[in-house]
Amino acid sequence: MKILMFGRGVVATIYGWALEQAGHNVEFYVRPGRAATYGDAVDLDLIDARRRVWGKRVVERWPVRFREALEPDHDFDLIVLSVPHHRLAEAAAFLAPRVGHATVLVFGNLWTEPTAAVGALPPDRIAWGFPVAGGGFDADGVLRGALLPSVVFGTLGRPPTGRERAVRQAFREAGLRIKEQPDFRGWLWVHFVSDAGLLSQGLRLGSLSQLAGATGGLREGLLTGRELLPLLEARGVDLRRHRVGVLPFRAPTWLTAPALAWLTTHFALARLSLAAHSDPDAEEPREVCRDTLAEARRLGVPVPRLEAAEPLFAREGTGRA
Repeated sequence: MKILMFGRGVVATIYGWALEQAGHNVEFYVRPGRAATYGDAVDLDLIDARRRVWGKRVVERWPVRFREALEPDHDFDLIVLSVPHHRLAEAAAFLAPRVGHATVLVFGNLWTEPTAAVGALPPDRIAWGFPVAGGGFDADGVLRGALLPSVVFGTLGRPPTGRERAVRQAFREAGLRIKEQPDFRGWLWVHFVSDAGLLSQGLRLGSLSQLAGATGGLREGLLTGRELLPLLEARGVDLRRHRVGVLPFRAPTWLTAPALAWLTTHFALARLSLAAHSDPDAEEPREVCRDTLAEARRLGVPVPRLEAAEPLFAREGTGRA
């Protein structure tokens, strides 16, 4: 399969590497001028947990191919679109006239209605998924991250199409287990508010990386997530279908917070997933919290903990006393 990764972000790079390992032809689309900046290779320092519970460390310089133009008559079979949720509309508008014959895998966080989030992208060309990998580029440009053994896929109320099954098969060939979420829309929103709870506390501490081993911060993040569960119900999510996803927020925090603190201190994959998010100026955590709070206010759902954190993420002139 010929695959185009949209952008050279962390998720695109990690999965692009895994897909190329499996024999697929992988290229990256980047903005004009970026290819020269990035060079012809990516330095990787990854924990690859596809075949070992504790993971295998991979350190290598991976040669990559960039392109700075995308014409509608391209021959890509798959375009992997993994961008921050607040950049998705812009990326979808760019891709809509350039899809060609490809399937577009929307691969990341969403908070709006999925079909609305992708704008003019052809609905019959879209596959829906979510990465289970993360990390960050350090000051030297090295991508330090982790690739877990599964990846999440789902549909919006119907069986997978032939295109969607082909995308799943490509990821299976890369050694990844497929986890199907029958209520993918609800699953995405549960994940989004889970992020909002923890990210609000990461902002309080300076960055998400500071939550590693921080029992108090993790407890507040879990409590913030708990108060957001009624917001999901107000949006029509049946939480009974997502018992596993909401369990950490409903369980007693005297149990879950120390367990998460231990996990993020002693388990390399969990520790790395937080440690890589060390940029105090990262915009995505603020956007997640802003959008969650805006929806709570729109629906009249009280979220006092997230309200209290608003000075940490409010745009200038929009905060409330």
